[in-house]
Amino acid sequence: MRFAENVRLLPNRTMRSLFMSLSHRRSLARIAVRSPLTRPVVARFVAGESLDEAMPAVAALKRAGLRTTVDVLGESVTLEEHAAAAVDGYLATLAALKERGLDSNVSVKLTQMGLEISQDVCRANVMRVVEAARAVDGFVRFDMEDHTKTDATLAIWRAAHETYPRTGVVIQAALRRSSADVDSIIAAGGRVRLCKGAYAEPKSVAYQSKATVDANYARLMERLLISDTYPALATQDPRLIAKAIEITERRGIGRDRFEFQMLYGVRRDLQRMLVDRGYTVRIYVPYGTEWYPYFMRRLAERPANVGFMLRAIFKEESRRLRGK
Repeated sequence: MRFAENVRLLPNRTMRSLFMSLSHRRSLARIAVRSPLTRPVVARFVAGESLDEAMPAVAALKRAGLRTTVDVLGESVTLEEHAAAAVDGYLATLAALKERGLDSNVSVKLTQMGLEISQDVCRANVMRVVEAARAVDGFVRFDMEDHTKTDATLAIWRAAHETYPRTGVVIQAALRRSSADVDSIIAAGGRVRLCKGAYAEPKSVAYQSKATVDANYARLMERLLISDTYPALATQDPRLIAKAIEITERRGIGRDRFEFQMLYGVRRDLQRMLVDRGYTVRIYVPYGTEWYPYFMRRLAERPANVGFMLRAIFKEESRRLRGK
């Protein structure tokens, strides 16, 4: 049996760890980005490599009755000029969204803003994005990365939120600390996007089984829904979506007091079903040339795509080696 087929048979946690490790392999990233064989799968999850390519996808989602948040892909920046360039990308994105009458709503990763350079550099860059969002009455969501970035992300979000309340932050149900973090954010009047968590975290800080993560998600979801802070429930899991609907109907929580969020290209059937039932659904729309780490996380979550992607990458690498 070929390697790609063997990978598809790995346990889910092993597969997640594998793909999180591969997401940091720059050599594989170069191969994946160059290969035309990867593009059909990548295009399912990424709206394009440029702003001009992404805007039609955002506009099409609006016509379909969906809201959007745009992510200019990039992370783990170590040079100040690269972080500044990422900020410029967000400023251009916010301007383009406003000009086209689309949702002025963006999601940012703080390592892209320079968090691994210094918190001061990151905070200054974040505030440039926040001020640009303020100018168009927009919204900025701070994505959450692995657990080592949680404290810094929350601290920078709090600083931004004090100056511009139309900001929010992501909380991952997989982390053991998230219950306390949710309580603290609710007390501050903050808006949470609740997700399960896409990172392979150690047992000391994170729940390991899907059942435990799902149970914690359901608990945090109910707490957020009754808090009246307009939570965003980021899940493609039909059981958790059904649980959210049950909670809101039982507690008399209106559909205007929360929203569902889903990833671009994932469970379009559920997106359509929820919109048709009158729920707000916001799609996380990523674009940019730095799509490889994001895409590898999506592969870890969707094993059906793993074999195809690996065959494409390793076929391209074999061709390259034979050409030497």
